[in-house]
Amino acid sequence: MATTQGLFPDALFKFDHLERKVQKHLKKIYGTLGISMLAAAAGAYVHVVAGLISGGLLTTLAGIGLMIWLAATHHSKANEPKRLGIFMGFAFFMGISLGPLMDMVIRIDPSIIMTAFMGTCVVFIGFSLAALFNTNRTFLYMGGFLLSSLSWLCLAGFMNIFFRSQMIWNVQLYGGLLLFCAFVLYDTQLIIEKVRHGDDDYIWQSVDLFLDFINIFRRLMIILASKEEGKKKA
Repeated sequence: MATTQGLFPDALFKFDHLERKVQKHLKKIYGTLGISMLAAAAGAYVHVVAGLISGGLLTTLAGIGLMIWLAATHHSKANEPKRLGIFMGFAFFMGISLGPLMDMVIRIDPSIIMTAFMGTCVVFIGFSLAALFNTNRTFLYMGGFLLSSLSWLCLAGFMNIFFRSQMIWNVQLYGGLLLFCAFVLYDTQLIIEKVRHGDDDYIWQSVDLFLDFINIFRRLMIILASKEEGKKKA
């Protein structure tokens, strides 16, 4: 996958404690992740600027369908272009699905989108580097706790449809932000261990990091928009 590898110079992946094959694999993952961000940005552009497709239930279902298709498509060299195309389609529809939230944020302050994006990049890179430089696999032990916490957050979100509690909303929002930051640590170290055990499916592993990034970005937008709206009302 020369296209994605070329996006990141070798100097960025000179981690002495990581095997050469792991470093090469990480270059593929982060290159693929970068391209998926462009696809998501194109999707957001289609909704927010061009207005060609409106984000909503149908685009969300389309994204879920593509992710299921990707999971069901066997990982092989022959299927690599097909699976990469499916992933880009998934990222594109995820970008469209962010459109309605971006519309709301733009009405409050358009600069929030760029601020949230830059903040997400800083958080994502910082936590990724923390995971890459950690040599004792500490963050792998968080897996059970993170999955359990995610289940509780989803349950709280469902319950809040009926209760409409601001406290539950804040727990879900800020707790979710912390949770997905922790998932960056966990998913990064999990990828390293998978490569060491022979799993070289960089496309599916890129999906995990892509979802972490999108969920952090979404929550930062909401938090910044809420604070800005509060200032205007004060």
